Amino acid sequence: MAVLLALEAEPATWRYGYDLGKQLGIKAGSLYPILTRLTDRGFLDTTWDTEVPIGRPPRHLYRLTPFGRLLAADLAASQVA
Repeated sequence: MAVLLALEAEPATWRYGYDLGKQLGIKAGSLYPILTRLTDRGFLDTTWDTEVPIGRPPRHLYRLTPFGRLLAADLAASQVA
């Protein structure tokens, strides 16, 4: 839920897993399996970073799909209620 809610704050913005992990305090060993499951279930889109500085490997970027936005909005509404 925390990952979806973090992405829901700016649903159209591509985010790095590393940044999400820092923001949420989730270690990579837990975060990346969550991101993979959310992607496999159609809640997240993924792409590769195309602007990679020399010497740094490319990284995945994540953002909510329209279906993911609906789920995140429902989760956010249930947090308020």
